[in-house]
Amino acid sequence: MNGVPEDLIVYEIALVVPKRNLNEENKGYDCVEVLVNEFRNVGLIVERVLGLSDEFIKWLGMGYKVILSRVAYYLSFLQLAAPLETLGRVAAKMQMKKTTHIGIDLQFEWEEIKAFVRQPDGSLFSWCERFQCYRHLIYKIVNKKNSDVTLKFDGKEIQWEAGKSLLQRLELEGIVKQVFPLHDEIKRKKLLRSWALNWWDFTAQPIDEIYAYFGTKIAVYFAFLGMYTRWMIFPATFGLILQLIDFGSLKLLVFPAFFISIVLWAVLFFQFWKRKNSALSARWHLNFSVSTSEGYKLSGREWNSLQPPLELVKNSGIDKTKEKEALQRYEWFGYLKRFRNDVIIILSIICLQLPFELAYAHLYEVLKSDMVKFGLTVVYLLVIQYFTKIGGKISIRLIKHENNENTEYQADSLVYKVFGLYFMQSYIGVFYHALLHRNFMTLRQVLIQRLILYEVLENLVENSLPYLKYSYKKYRAVRNKKKREKGLIGKIQFATRVEKEYLKPTYSASISEELEDGLFDDFLELALQFGMIMMFACAFPLAFAFSALNNIAEMRTDALKLLAMLRRPVPRAAATIGAWLNIFQEGKWKIEPGLAAILVMEHVLLLIKFGFSRFVPEEPAWVRAKRMKNVTQAQDMCSKQLLRTISGREKAFGGYIRRKKPDGTNKTQSCRNQ
Repeated sequence: MNGVPEDLIVYEIALVVPKRNLNEENKGYDCVEVLVNEFRNVGLIVERVLGLSDEFIKWLGMGYKVILSRVAYYLSFLQLAAPLETLGRVAAKMQMKKTTHIGIDLQFEWEEIKAFVRQPDGSLFSWCERFQCYRHLIYKIVNKKNSDVTLKFDGKEIQWEAGKSLLQRLELEGIVKQVFPLHDEIKRKKLLRSWALNWWDFTAQPIDEIYAYFGTKIAVYFAFLGMYTRWMIFPATFGLILQLIDFGSLKLLVFPAFFISIVLWAVLFFQFWKRKNSALSARWHLNFSVSTSEGYKLSGREWNSLQPPLELVKNSGIDKTKEKEALQRYEWFGYLKRFRNDVIIILSIICLQLPFELAYAHLYEVLKSDMVKFGLTVVYLLVIQYFTKIGGKISIRLIKHENNENTEYQADSLVYKVFGLYFMQSYIGVFYHALLHRNFMTLRQVLIQRLILYEVLENLVENSLPYLKYSYKKYRAVRNKKKREKGLIGKIQFATRVEKEYLKPTYSASISEELEDGLFDDFLELALQFGMIMMFACAFPLAFAFSALNNIAEMRTDALKLLAMLRRPVPRAAATIGAWLNIFQEGKWKIEPGLAAILVMEHVLLLIKFGFSRFVPEEPAWVRAKRMKNVTQAQDMCSKQLLRTISGREKAFGGYIRRKKPDGTNKTQSCRNQ
């Protein structure tokens, strides 16, 4: 497994709790001690690490008065590791499905471990699967007694209710401050050398190692970015030739040929990307068995979607009529809620953002001074950031009331809603100059500012902010320690790795941490860039060259950010780029002024078609739920028999099983006769 034995203890999860000195008589009742003991009882390896002090607010209830006091505690970190057997047994308990050597996805069984295919790096479980096992282990520790258990913390009694999760209870009380994944130092340093700091191989990336370390979603993003950048070499070269060579009267032929070639380039690129995506899914043995409906935030306090149709089937009893009616209500109310939310977002864009964008575009056109235009653009970019953040928060609140099936559907819904805000922000001013004024000199200036100024500022901000946040947290922790220990002299060092991880910021999106992680900003940047260069390629052929150089730098800076500046991200199980693929494929628009009416009519019709296809599904929810239920039952019936067959090295072909006789010859027996 890349030189790392699978039985080597690697701490992958950390919990942050306050450190206190306990008396022996109170030790057994302390909630943190109980949590540690419960972790060990389920098979986890726990290591306690003392860190620098931190401050938090302590609430003291005295009658009707509530007093706030700031209490300083030394932080204690609980590092968790799980042996392979612990992970295997909890995976079987979770009914996780994995690919077997005969290519069928079956429910995992620890006793039949030899029947299952291992990961490309040699490990039995991927990082996404291990993370789900950890999450199940730590959050499924519940009070199995028939009565409440009284725990103590700092003189306060805490009731652990029967049947409730202990970790969630301690999170609500503020005792467990954070839960987060840890970097694996051996693998992290290897990726730094072979990926983040390897500038000589411009677009080469160790995708399998990225998948093994960060999970599916991040690996798919970097695979897409690498392929997109490699394919951009052709239009970048073509555009550079058009910019440097004066074709004279041949421009009437060369520029249409350039535009047609980049449209064909885009079509071929996305077709080949789908092929590559399928190949990656097959190589990584992705079977979507890791459920995304539980969310991808490690904390137990994340919000989940409303009850899915399959759960309605299970809970509705044997009355088929009521079952069908409940599913139909669930289905149509869900579609109506999504339609209502989409209308709210569209009207907000048209009534609020569109006038603001047109006012900026008009001011940019009438101003004469380039310096004033530059200053106006900077102010505009700063103001629009706050506007989009507000729009993102509103979208989050709307999505919480939608009946999305799982977290990835919620994330896709958020992408569609928020991208409308960014689309208006990025393109309305450019369309204003291209279609209304037809001033191509001003259009080129706007494109240069958007492609160079915006992307440079974006890269500078997204890579400098994590370092500044880490430096500030580190400075505050050291300052607090020096205040309490006034005689302390010399430099304070962070002795442990987990302490450094705690101070690092998370890989979060600019709009919200609830649904999307930092991949939202990275995909958004690529989508806006792609739309800009595709729609306005003839006005500024050098756009492809600038974008290619930016993407080469983006691959390495994003890698460095993930490996050195941020905490290890929580893995996501999505095997595709999701809603972003649909957004990318809408980027092949034409901007000739004479075809503006056709452009508008085409997209209105496409919007109507897309809206009706989403609003009226091809398959009713109750039919889909019944089919899923039948398939699940059929798979469970034969999975154990197949596992015994595979692990016993018996081979089944065409309804027959081949067994080895004692004399070494094969004996073929029909499966129907068994």
